Amino acid sequence: MPADLNGYWKMISNDNFEEYLKALDVNVAIRKIATLLKPDKDIVHDGDHIIIKTLSTFKNYNMDFYVGKEFEEDLSGVDDRKCTTTITWEGDKLVCVQKGEIEGRGWTHWVDGDELHLVRKHQFLL
Repeated sequence: MPADLNGYWKMISNDNFEEYLKALDVNVAIRKIATLLKPDKDIVHDGDHIIIKTLSTFKNYNMDFYVGKEFEEDLSGVDDRKCTTTITWEGDKLVCVQKGEIEGRGWTHWVDGDELHLVRKHQFLL
């Protein structure tokens, strides 16, 4: 059964994030800024409709989608790319698969106790 992701979540750690950004060929200036940030997540989860707001002092990013429905995602403000994204439930984990200029990207979110976890995926890091 899908987890309830509703809530405001504060980042407590961001392990190996710079290596992830390097694998994506994100320029060094953006990498340095991004690794200093501790973005929060504000999630509104209503059935299959989910809105994830990633909030930081540098830049905010909003993702509004329906689980199981493919959509075009514009990440030009994040890492300057566009992709086709599909997000599904795998048990109690929300799993994102992104297809586009850089294949093998995505992430997984899940709740464990009072913590929201996020693991980023990139084929070069597997």
